[in-house]
Amino acid sequence: MATKNTYDENSIKILEGLEAVRKRPGMYIGSTDKRGMHHLIWEIVDNGIDEIINGYGNYIKILLHKDGSVTICDNGRGVPIGMHESGKSTPEVVYTVLHAGGKFESDGYKVSGGLHGVGASVVNALSTRMDVTIYKEGKISQIKFFDGGKVKQPLTVIGESKKTGTIVNFLPNKDIFKNCNFSFTTICERMQESAFLLSNVTIEVIDEEDNLNSKYHYENGIVSFVEYINENKNALHKVIHFDNTKNNIEVDIAMQYTDSYNEQLLSFVNNVKTSDGGSHEVGFKTGLTKAFNDYARNNNLIKGKEGLTGDDVREGLSAIISVKIPENLLQFEGQTKGKLGTPEARSAVESVTYENLKFFLEENKEIALSIIEKAQKSKMAREAARKAREQVRKGNGKNNKERVLSEKFTKATGKNYQLNELFLVEGDSAGGSAKPCRNRETQAILPLRGKVLNCEKASEREIEANAELRQIEYAIGAGLGANFDYTESNFGKVIIMTDADVDGSHIQVLLITFFYRFMRPLIEQGMLYIATPPLYSIETKNGKEYIATDEELEERKKTLKGSYKVQRFKGLGEMDGEELYQTTMDPAHRRLIRVNLSDAALAEKRIHVLMGDEVAPRKEWINENVDFTLEDDFRK
Repeated sequence: MATKNTYDENSIKILEGLEAVRKRPGMYIGSTDKRGMHHLIWEIVDNGIDEIINGYGNYIKILLHKDGSVTICDNGRGVPIGMHESGKSTPEVVYTVLHAGGKFESDGYKVSGGLHGVGASVVNALSTRMDVTIYKEGKISQIKFFDGGKVKQPLTVIGESKKTGTIVNFLPNKDIFKNCNFSFTTICERMQESAFLLSNVTIEVIDEEDNLNSKYHYENGIVSFVEYINENKNALHKVIHFDNTKNNIEVDIAMQYTDSYNEQLLSFVNNVKTSDGGSHEVGFKTGLTKAFNDYARNNNLIKGKEGLTGDDVREGLSAIISVKIPENLLQFEGQTKGKLGTPEARSAVESVTYENLKFFLEENKEIALSIIEKAQKSKMAREAARKAREQVRKGNGKNNKERVLSEKFTKATGKNYQLNELFLVEGDSAGGSAKPCRNRETQAILPLRGKVLNCEKASEREIEANAELRQIEYAIGAGLGANFDYTESNFGKVIIMTDADVDGSHIQVLLITFFYRFMRPLIEQGMLYIATPPLYSIETKNGKEYIATDEELEERKKTLKGSYKVQRFKGLGEMDGEELYQTTMDPAHRRLIRVNLSDAALAEKRIHVLMGDEVAPRKEWINENVDFTLEDDFRK
């Protein structure tokens, strides 16, 4: 028998069946937090979606139950119910054996977005119970599991029906997913996106606890998707839509230009979002740029070899790229499915985009001229911004970048940029407190005076003219807009540190908008954070402790005995340097919120509504989503 410090043949353990999933769930679903628990739903839903995109079924329903379990129904063909060659019933194999499914053989599925037979069994492994009801071959069959995939009831015929489909009910294991609950809003956002990609399919989400119900059905598919993204923007024309099949790859594209400066490009492969792009996005961009340049040259709108760049042509463009790729051609880069690697997809999408867009531009001269005029203005603005940057860099023969930063910026001395952190601090007083007590090797401080420019409708030239944002750009040192390269960043973390009040929240939103519009890869790479200074301190005879939220304060009060004193911090400037470092900057004790981009379409829409020029949609959103109260939480 192996002792505590022995490493021999007895130390090697073989994990049988689904035990490996329970032992290392993060390897299969990414994490065991709220996001990981929602991934269980996506796995089962994706099986229903795979049925739909292969021509079977048109309806999916998700029910959130009061006991924390979830039921997912589809009207596809139903899981096969015959005996498998292994000697077990096929449903038992599908829901208990890793890498078992119908997506390995081309006869079962033409295209698939699921995890190749892993999904259903992983969900079972991480659930306290799972019941599967199958409508197939005129029968209603049922199999039940418990304790992570153990068979409680073998496949049993419980009735007759002419319907087809599969119903899966499961209860996530609360010992694995601690303090996690399903979010109706999160599920609805994901299901709405799926409904956009599946024309004439109905997806319904029901929350029995809060009596909520949402249903999604779009006859115009991705055309409706683009209209949804641009709902509160000023569009220059109706949505352009075209689709075709090249080299056995189905290409479906919808696009529309608005008068904004921002590009919004979302791509999908077999209904799975490719957040890191890939060959299909490259093909679209190449075909788009070529089509506009050819049209401009043929109509004498540009002269010489120098044409419009891809960045110029895509300014103000919202586009959805959806491709369906057969299993034998499907290739992804890396461990996740975030980036498509299929070479054939590039040529297919480029060809479909160029041929259809070339025809559209010839047939719609007025729209073509307006888009090209916009691209030419974009080109001029980029050139002006580039010259302005060059002028700043060369200013008076000195390093003007250093001069601009020298007054306020306090550098980190360390040269390992991945470990270095930039704190964007609200106010000179808080910045002054942070400077002497920071970790000088890894932490840099840049105080900000008041609220920065709202970047929702700003151009690069306007950013360059704004002193506060220019200092942020120079401090990070990785460029701006299309030229931004996160690998060149001087910091592995950029941390927004503001007061815990309305003004501080507004500054956070303004800065996040700036980063989203002009340094978006910083967010996509998980490099942008928000510091969460404590709201309260409690002094007792044993010393001082810090409390982050009102809820934590009330819970802590219940445990206190004897006299104590509560202080409510109104701003960072109320803390001395040592206190500010201990509570908000010290990696051993601080709390940081990472800014992530889980739903690009929703982020685009929300930022435009909250930060755009239109007052009515912003007022409507605030009234629907913000609870106002006159209660004074800090009078005690």
